[in-house]
Amino acid sequence: MAGLLQALVGASEKAAHIARLCRREEPLFQLLVAEKTGADRNRRFLQDFKTLADVLIQEVIKHDLGKEFPELRGHIHGEESNEFKNGQGETVAVRVCATPGDTATLLLSVLEPERAAAELLAAAVHRDVALEDVELAGVALSIPPQDLAIWIDPIDSTNEYISRREDVAPVDGIAPAGLCSALVLVGAYDRQTGCPVLGVINEPFFRRDPLTRRWQGRYHWGVAYGDTRLCSLSPPPLRPAPCVVLSRAEGGAVRAALGPLCGDRLRFAAGAGYKMLCVILGLADSYVLSEGSTFAWDACAPHAILRALGGGVVALAGALQERRAGDTGSPPELVYNRPVEGAVGAERWANRGGLVAYAHPRHLEAVLAAL
Repeated sequence: MAGLLQALVGASEKAAHIARLCRREEPLFQLLVAEKTGADRNRRFLQDFKTLADVLIQEVIKHDLGKEFPELRGHIHGEESNEFKNGQGETVAVRVCATPGDTATLLLSVLEPERAAAELLAAAVHRDVALEDVELAGVALSIPPQDLAIWIDPIDSTNEYISRREDVAPVDGIAPAGLCSALVLVGAYDRQTGCPVLGVINEPFFRRDPLTRRWQGRYHWGVAYGDTRLCSLSPPPLRPAPCVVLSRAEGGAVRAALGPLCGDRLRFAAGAGYKMLCVILGLADSYVLSEGSTFAWDACAPHAILRALGGGVVALAGALQERRAGDTGSPPELVYNRPVEGAVGAERWANRGGLVAYAHPRHLEAVLAAL
């Protein structure tokens, strides 16, 4: 599993490079922002370029992990379909080909006539990634990869990724919006139990180099398997009263219920992955979402890291139902191998009934009591 952990981190680093490339190189950036210009948007593509960026990152991760661990093939899942229709109405399945030239040709069949963009992307897809992480290299674990499956969110918070809000001032360390909330999420879960066991969160846009003005990234990882708890981060400190981060769209009833508990420590941010990262980093103590608007690919990687730190992610509706029935035991955690019965498409993997992500069980209990 140590090899798999390094492979997940390596795949996330390549994905982060592609995400930065799409914003840095002019031929790619113009395609990306063209999707946000209303009546002036680029209408030569039947499907938008931001989705192609998502899909390409997803397929790169699937390719690289499947190549190194054949037993994972067929068990690496993502948010996006890899099929596109090009300007001629032909269906093109985006994938990683044997050579950079072949991949560029395939991408050009979607991006025609943007040859420079196709070649830039193909070169990034076939780029070797070298990890120089002594701590990561020293991790020794034992779990058969064939027991695991993978959820990928190639670019979480896509709207922030394609927006021009690059340097949004944080509030107590939490950015309310902006490019920093666009993350690459890769999580592994046990195929039988659905329990998340390994997670990688990559921040492609962590900070700018003050000289080059180019974005630099960083990553975090965690392992929670059996009695093993390992993480690249230390557990955040336990504060007397919790700071809770919410979506701007969160309902008034939830805000009102949490107000007496949190006082002036309610914060707002974009992106489910980013809000869970805020809990992981100790910038917030809990993330509450009352709607079923997140999915397995959003939560799997952060959930694994939170478990490694002693926290977790619970199903909010189920937890409240148990509390109202007088059950004071551990509330139900999210699992990642059970599609929603009767649902179709992406809704099969929705986290119905909302969620609460937490770093300390004491704060979870306080939030559930308030709600």
